[in-house]
Amino acid sequence: MISNAFDPERAVAMGREALQVEARALTALAPRLGEAFASAVHLVLATTGRVAVMGMGKSGHVGRKIAATLASTGTPALFIHPAEASHGDLGMVTPGDVVLALSNSGESDELNAILPVLKRLGVPVIAMTGRAESSLAAHATLVLDSAVAEEACPLQLAPTASTTAQMALGDALAMALLDARGFRAEDFARSHPGGTLGRKLLSHVRDLMRSGEALPRVAPAASLTATMREMSAKGLGMAVLVDADDKVLGIFTDGDLRRLIENGRDLRDLTAADVAHARPRTVAAEALAVDAADLMEAQRITVVLVVDAERHLLGAVSINDLMRAKVI
Repeated sequence: MISNAFDPERAVAMGREALQVEARALTALAPRLGEAFASAVHLVLATTGRVAVMGMGKSGHVGRKIAATLASTGTPALFIHPAEASHGDLGMVTPGDVVLALSNSGESDELNAILPVLKRLGVPVIAMTGRAESSLAAHATLVLDSAVAEEACPLQLAPTASTTAQMALGDALAMALLDARGFRAEDFARSHPGGTLGRKLLSHVRDLMRSGEALPRVAPAASLTATMREMSAKGLGMAVLVDADDKVLGIFTDGDLRRLIENGRDLRDLTAADVAHARPRTVAAEALAVDAADLMEAQRITVVLVVDAERHLLGAVSINDLMRAKVI
């Protein structure tokens, strides 16, 4: 319901104030990272199992995101709802795991009810809480301080700055773990095979290149007419000059043909060797497809040849091939 007294300027001012409050909370959080944070990173690195993230209410929503971030950056993790844990889901936690428990107050009944069971299992608990004197902090192996001076909510009721602090602290933990594990972009891509980054980092030239009879090949002595016929038949906008051993000697493209015509050359007696240029751009079959895309962009070309170490022709990949594969 919109009040008759709605003031657009006040709405903008309230939004800005909320952002400023949350920004101050994060600025205050950074200097407090210290020995406990480093110990938490070391504890997770040393675990042979997974990180079981738990939290109720808004902390639970934040916990789901933290678990997803950990899992996608090299730290096996899952989210377990504390209330469901008391009714069987605690069986997901096994010796060798570590629990990351989120509660701003540290007094969540559902979470605190399962702490004794976790202790009997010998599972360490990392508490992320805004109250160092809380029940959760008292039962935890380590405590990460996520306290904030104020909430962005003008009523100081809705968790806002506190959940932002939890989210950021979870990201900080994930990034420290990522770095300690030597996690690379290629590792991230393997966790995201359906995403754009996955396609870029997991697709190799050999997966996308055209090969065999799909390649427009001509001998150096081929007439220009025969060369253009081969180009038209294969639809790559170019023809590759190869010797008897299929080694690449040169390339002739649509652009080369256009320039010949613009210069008024008599095309009737020309051979492929007369018109091709000798150093076409090439990539290895094992190269990432994104490297081929970078080469095309840098050289302003639309196709690159794929060769082996002896420059035998293996294939060709075009900008259209890369676009169909959603590499670019």
